[in-house]
Formats: sequence, structure tokens, C-alpha cells
Amino acid sequence: MAVAFTFPGQGSQAVGMGKDLADAFPEARRVFQEVDDALGENLSELIWEGPEETLTLTANAQPALMAVSLAAIRALESRGFSLKGKIAYVAGHSLGEYSAFAAAGFVSVADAARLLRIRGNAMQAAVPAGEGAMAAIIGLEHADVEAACAEAAKGSVCQIANDNGGGQLVISGAKAAVELAAKLCTEKGAKRALMLQVSAPFHSALMAPAANVMREALAGVAKNAPVVPVLSNVTVSPTSDPDEIARRLVEQITGRVRWRETVEWFGANGVTTLYEIGAGKVLSGLARRINRDVATASVGTAADVEAAMAALA
Repeated sequence: MAVAFTFPGQGSQAVGMGKDLADAFPEARRVFQEVDDALGENLSELIWEGPEETLTLTANAQPALMAVSLAAIRALESRGFSLKGKIAYVAGHSLGEYSAFAAAGFVSVADAARLLRIRGNAMQAAVPAGEGAMAAIIGLEHADVEAACAEAAKGSVCQIANDNGGGQLVISGAKAAVELAAKLCTEKGAKRALMLQVSAPFHSALMAPAANVMREALAGVAKNAPVVPVLSNVTVSPTSDPDEIARRLVEQITGRVRWRETVEWFGANGVTTLYEIGAGKVLSGLARRINRDVATASVGTAADVEAAMAALA
């Protein structure tokens, strides 16, 4: 009857997220202050008051989502909860992996905020605006999407970036190649092929410059063994070794987010309940489509904290 915590990625952000936690728990409010101090700006004001278009910018959304997730963790801890001994594994979707590692003590909240600001800026700068693209492919087999990407690439980059489960795959790469791959996927029988409104081709080989930036950034922070194993996006295997964790975080920049396999791994390894920690319920929805035998819950408000404590006690 094991429990795992999952941490959301970009796209789950919303103006006002985490305010309820900060108002109810001094420990949660301190997380937002730590992030503000680490970045040298009032990010918490942007999180709670907007504007939405500024919060959505990659360099802001990434540390903001981590702050909300860690505020929820600190709220739970203020009620006497401890990850160690209660939680079997943690995992995060893309940037959520940093939230997972911070929750498990691999890096401090302040360092996680600085790393995610660096990550967001580096990912944005890796490819000139307009040269990259991403598309969501709905209702087509993995092998068919792989084949469409290979056919469309023609010497450029086009690859699966996210395997989100529930028949949803996201492809990423050079704009012309992604547009062609999306067309080919439609011809192969995809229910939908939607070009995404994103600022860069995330989780593709075009992000190599950002991976180099993150390798250097991670080398410069204090790292600890996490108190619970973290399941990696790129390998779908748990690790607690700090050096290996850093390598996987670098690989994640250009590698695939294997979320379907992550949820399947949880189910195959005794996890019966997944708690989504932080903003939104995107990961809970994905998990239900991947494995209906795994229960889901979310912890993003003060009421959620109390409900989780009642269930996890």
C-alpha cells in the first residue's frame, strides 16, 4: 500500500496559486519568501496577482510552480508529516522533477529556485524565436508517431518530447519538421494533431545549449542524497545518488519525459496512491487515464493539506 508524490510541470500555473497555503501556514509563506530572496525579486506577487502572461513566461513559471509545490510540502510538514517513512517515491513532470528533488532534500529551496530560473532562461535562449515548435498528437500509436517524426526530420530535429499517456504524445524540434510530422500523424489516423503555443522546442536535441548551461549550474550547488528515491523522467528508474541525479537532470533537458512509463512503473512496484503536490490536477488526470487501479489525490490548498493528513496519518 505504498504512496508516491508527484510534482506538476509547466502548464499547471495559474494566477493566485499557493496563496491559500501561504495565508494558512506560516511555513508555506516562508517558502515564497525564500524564493523571492533567492531570485532578488518579488515573484510571489506575480504568482498571486499576475499578470498571467508574465507568470506564464518560462523563466517565471518554472520557479513559481516549484514554490507552490514546496509550500504544500512545508504545510504538510507543519502538521507533523515526513516524507521519509511515509512516501515510497517522488517524481516530477519535467521542471517538476526539480520540485521533487527539493522536496526530498537534494537541493535547498533557494538553490532550486535559482536553478529553475537559469533553466528557464537557458531553454528560452537555446533556439531563436520561431525556429522551433511543439505539437500534441492525440490518439495515435507510439510507433506511428516515431515513424512520422523520422520521416519528417530529414536531417533536422523532430522527436517525441513527452509521452504523457492516455493516447497523448508531444513532439518537438525544428518548426518545419514538426509541422510536417503533425500532418503525417493526421494522415496516419491521429484523432488530433495540435500545434502548441510554446516559446521553444523543449525536450529535444535543439536544447543541447541549455543542457550545457545546466551541467555547469548543477555543478555549483550543494547536493545531498534525497530522503526518498526519485524516479527520473529519462530513465524511469529510482535513484538516490547525488551525482547520478545531477546527470539525469542534465539529460532531461534534451530527453523525453516518460510520464506514461513512470505511472506504469509505480503501479508495477506497489504504489497504490499518487498525490499531486502543488498547482492544478493535470498529473492526476493523466494518471487516471494510464492506470485506473492507482488512486489519485491533490494537495494544493489548505483544505487539501488537512485531507491528506487525515488519509496519510
